[in-house]
This record gives sequence, C-alpha cells and structure tokens, in this order.
Amino acid sequence: MPSITTFAPEHIPHAVELWESTEHMCLSDSDEPEALESYLLRNPGLSFVAIRSGRVVGTILCGHDGRRGCIYHLAVADSYRRNRLGSELLRKSLESLERAGISDCHAFVFDDNPFANLFWQKQGWEYRDDLLVFTMDSMRRD
Repeated sequence: MPSITTFAPEHIPHAVELWESTEHMCLSDSDEPEALESYLLRNPGLSFVAIRSGRVVGTILCGHDGRRGCIYHLAVADSYRRNRLGSELLRKSLESLERAGISDCHAFVFDDNPFANLFWQKQGWEYRDDLLVFTMDSMRRD
C-alpha cells in the first residue's frame, strides 16, 4: 500500500502529471503550480498525496471557507484503484476538516465522469440535483 502524506508544494508537478493522465479530469488555470501552492498554504494539512516508490499515485485537494469544505481532484492512478486508496485519502481529508470544525463538505465532480460518480455514491455522499454552480474568472470582468 502506498504511504499517505500531506500534500506539499514539492508534490505539485507529480500531482499535475497524475491529473493529466486521469480520464475525465479537467484542469484549469487554478491548477497552475503557483495557484496550487497558494491553495495548499491557505488550507494547511487538508490535502494529501499517496506515494509509492517515489511516485505520486493518489491525490486529494481539500480546503474550506470557514463554513464548508470543498474537495477537488481526488485521483488514483489506474494500477492502484480498487484497493480503498481513494477512500483512505478521503478519510484523511474529512478527519482534518473535522479537526478544523468544518462539518459539511462538497465534492466537485463532472457529471460525465461515471467512475467518480459511482465512487461518491458508494461512499454514501448525497447527490444534489437542487444546486447549480456558476463560475466566473474574477480576474477578468468585461
């Protein structure tokens, strides 16, 4: 089993490499190294990586706004799936959120990702069909 450790800035290039090779994973400007490093610094001890033989084989990017937790980029390399590694990464982030006093958490998943949707359902998470997400680049207001 891979070892799990806190997601640190030095893991970013390896995490991005995993995400780029993960089917149905979509990256944006928010996944640029500088933005990810800033996110990790703003949310210390909430995100984790799984490492095997010096290689990042799993990630979870987690943070909170003081009210609710948010999970992005829970990813596990194909050869390490179906051994509860994703569940273990999730458990560690949820425990960290609980220690921070955060009881509610959202996971952001694309609706065309059948693997992720099945994973979250098996974890007992509630599918919300009553919410819409609107996104805007706050740096560009035309």
